[in-house]
Amino acid sequence: MFLHELKRPYKKRNKKRLGKGHGTGQGKTAGHGHKGQKSRSGGNIPAWFEGGQMPIQRRLPKRGFKNIFRIEYRVVNLSSILKFDEDTMDIKKMEALGLIRKPRKNEKAPVKILANVFDDFTKNITIQANAFSKAAKKLIEKNGGKAEVV
Repeated sequence: MFLHELKRPYKKRNKKRLGKGHGTGQGKTAGHGHKGQKSRSGGNIPAWFEGGQMPIQRRLPKRGFKNIFRIEYRVVNLSSILKFDEDTMDIKKMEALGLIRKPRKNEKAPVKILANVFDDFTKNITIQANAFSKAAKKLIEKNGGKAEVV
């Protein structure tokens, strides 16, 4: 293929010339129909508007409950800590190793350690976190490690 043989990958079309006389096929009302809010300039209707009918977000019942006191933890499993050869593990180190995401601006996201390995965990390690599950704390201390709440 040569440079002079290159062709446009699509057919170039002229812009539709709205409201430029009857001969164009889009003259007079320019595709807006007759009268009404949508035919006027600046006449747009919000996507959720249902013409005055009771809107769906008000017709449907309210469901559920959101606890405003819920604490959303950043969770780390002991199995993921096993993969690293460290004798102490704190929150900053976990963030650096990619075990947990870094907290966003003005966010207080505490770290909780969970136990999902029971037989495999035989590591003597000191872990500093905001919270521990009972099983995780028991496992860490059984192997001679420390579970320090920061």
